[in-house]
Amino acid sequence: MIDQFILEFDKALRTVFAPAPTRRPMPGAELPEAELNDAERRHAAALMRINHCGEVCAQALYQGQALTSHDPVVKKAMEEAAWEETEHLNWTERRIAELGGRKSMLNPLWYVGSLAIGIAAGKLGDAWNLGFLAETERQVEAHLDSHLATLPAGDRRSWAVLDQMKTDEVRHAETAVRMGAHDLPLPVKSAMRLSSKVMTALSYRV
Repeated sequence: MIDQFILEFDKALRTVFAPAPTRRPMPGAELPEAELNDAERRHAAALMRINHCGEVCAQALYQGQALTSHDPVVKKAMEEAAWEETEHLNWTERRIAELGGRKSMLNPLWYVGSLAIGIAAGKLGDAWNLGFLAETERQVEAHLDSHLATLPAGDRRSWAVLDQMKTDEVRHAETAVRMGAHDLPLPVKSAMRLSSKVMTALSYRV
């Protein structure tokens, strides 16, 4: 138990404070940097900060869900998806730096809250655990669509990052459904959307 606690605590520290690793190259890295005015650059950086926060939350959610999963196959799927979310963390952090922005100061808060939600979802059983995962990824997909629509037109580097993230999130949701995800009740979906709006609004500024 002590070893497990140390391992999970180390994951948390690495997610919030250390540069994330990636196996895949950053999407759009070969594209030229757009000539953005100050307002466009601040807006693009703020959007990427929101997405970075989302990836911090995803790491914590997957960690909590994997800890409480009862099925080794489900647990393995969670861990594989978490790795791709780690790559998203790397890409968004790098893009924030390229745009001259900063990460959210509230990341430790988002991590702790999301870890608690992930553990609670996992304790409901694997089918509901997968259902929570599938709905989370669907909402993230919609969220990414809205960001793709509001990015400065010339910022193709940011667009490439978000587009690949969207592709990955769609696949995660489809995997969860194939593995037997339950459809969540409407009030739960609505509560998830509300909490996402709060996180988005705060992360855009803080």
